[in-house]
Amino acid sequence: MSSTGNQGFAAKAGVSELERMLSESPSSDRVCLKLAQLLRVRRNEVALLRLDKGSLRFIFPPELRSAGVLPLTGSAVAARTAATRTPLLSNAFMRVKHVNLFEAVKLGAEVEDRSQDQMPIQKIMSVPVASSGGNVMGVVQVSRKGLDPSLAGADFTGEDLRQLERAAEILARMPFMQEGAEI
Repeated sequence: MSSTGNQGFAAKAGVSELERMLSESPSSDRVCLKLAQLLRVRRNEVALLRLDKGSLRFIFPPELRSAGVLPLTGSAVAARTAATRTPLLSNAFMRVKHVNLFEAVKLGAEVEDRSQDQMPIQKIMSVPVASSGGNVMGVVQVSRKGLDPSLAGADFTGEDLRQLERAAEILARMPFMQEGAEI
């Protein structure tokens, strides 16, 4: 089997693992860590936001839960993703106007993450999390951070975006994505 065939198989297996997690009522932390593993990014490169009273609130990473909210009318990429219901894949994200306030927050205690904590986002995928009826419940974002794009890792591919879209469908069924649910 080719390496792309192996990646496709691994991707389907990973999304299946997320599907299996549904029956376990997992925490948002556990699901996001699995998503990071699936998409080959660090813990601090996954963000999950939930719609809460007309704004987006971080539920992962936990360090950003008290960082405030993003109004849907704002210019943040997550807000635009939710408002337009349109996925975004950018491998030249530093050229995209975005709110970088959250990039400065120190995340995680893992040694491998410390050097990446305050690195700028170079590459990003942002996908709406919507119910089966089409109502936006939140946004999931996966990024690659680094001093420049070449140090941030491989470019995201269309297949990576499709994986994240499939994961968003599963996330929409997780109890923690329901408005007002405990985080």
